[in-house]
Amino acid sequence: MSQLLTILALDTCTETCSAALTANGKVFAQIADAPREHSQRLLPMVDDVLAQAQVTLADIDLIAYGRGPGSFTGIRICTSMTQGLALGLDLPVIGISTLAAMAQAAITEMGATQVLCCIDARMNEVYWGQYIAQDGMATLVGEERVGSPESIELLLDPSQNIHACGTGFDAYPQLLTLSPQTVPCTESCYPDAKYMLVLAQRGHQQGLHTSVDELAPVYLRDTVTWKKLPGRE
Repeated sequence: MSQLLTILALDTCTETCSAALTANGKVFAQIADAPREHSQRLLPMVDDVLAQAQVTLADIDLIAYGRGPGSFTGIRICTSMTQGLALGLDLPVIGISTLAAMAQAAITEMGATQVLCCIDARMNEVYWGQYIAQDGMATLVGEERVGSPESIELLLDPSQNIHACGTGFDAYPQLLTLSPQTVPCTESCYPDAKYMLVLAQRGHQQGLHTSVDELAPVYLRDTVTWKKLPGRE
């Protein structure tokens, strides 16, 4: 039986800001729709879930962070906050895709078996990824991509239900016609840190965690590069 880790998860990559913690088999979570307040809201959320669970940062085994895709500013905030929290205690970290977190929400809450996730990327583009449920876990099919709505190539089975999650479907309603079996996901328009927890546990078992020096945000667009905090080489 695999070790049950105490995991802290953070996400600020889209309009929502969320923090979640799993400790002793229980989940504690906070989420807020606060597009311009992520840097002010995240740490109080972390303090809140730690207090609810009656643990401290010293009890954390792993920090999971929303690695993107999403807002460039939001990704920077999430990676910077993760770096700040992990450095002092030399905690391992693991990046979780925002698209995968949304797919996991659809699988967990709606029993989805196939999920197409699309986040509005502005400039007539979407960030998108396709997932299937394997043992109840969101598993990527193909690659995560960014491109015009017309560039999406469906790899899922169109004869079966495909749950459609994300702001991309609001921005480009024509995406709902990609499959005749599309089921809109009204409950998972945005990533939520609590659905990152099981993905982080699986990733840790697969050895995908890293040191904090190896934070790996994912922008998909190649116009932005990650710069570490001052003093970090």
